[in-house]
Amino acid sequence: MNIVTTPDPRLRIKCKKVNHVDDEIREMVDNMIQNCLDWEKEHKFEISAALAAPQLGYDRRIIVVREDTEDKNNATFIPLLNPEVIKTEGKTVYDYEGCLSVPSYYGMVPRPTKARIKAQTIDGQEVRIKADGFLARTLLHEIDHLNGILFIDHIKDVKDAFYRLNDKGDLVPVDYDKDIANNKDLFPDED
Repeated sequence: MNIVTTPDPRLRIKCKKVNHVDDEIREMVDNMIQNCLDWEKEHKFEISAALAAPQLGYDRRIIVVREDTEDKNNATFIPLLNPEVIKTEGKTVYDYEGCLSVPSYYGMVPRPTKARIKAQTIDGQEVRIKADGFLARTLLHEIDHLNGILFIDHIKDVKDAFYRLNDKGDLVPVDYDKDIANNKDLFPDED
């Protein structure tokens, strides 16, 4: 697998816009989808809901989002190029987020419950998406990646916000002072 993980600096860049779709962009999208599927084969309790291009080291504004995030057997992903948040609304809700690029950790992350997104399809058509709930959270998480932001940045100073999966697939709290506070893999620029 080619997933880029923390503290790799490629996860902290603002990605470049896709100006036109060519074979290279199509190959990136195919590779992103394949890496999602390969990753989840190794993680029986987890599903790969989405992936952003910088997670494979691509400096492009591309995300792929699983069509059905409840069904691991549904391997259909929707590529979105140059996605941008037009508006967020609704209450801010804390919920669990994980990330292929932040292995072993989950976090209780605040996000708005609704988001309006503008993007292009792989065929160059503009789409507008009104998302709520988990889809809104997923899109906001992935668009953050395109701007060099990880979910951990939203909660880095919150002591009770970090979790790990145990061997039964349950999320359990981690010791913030021991595992998070001085973890240079998660926060390499911290003193």
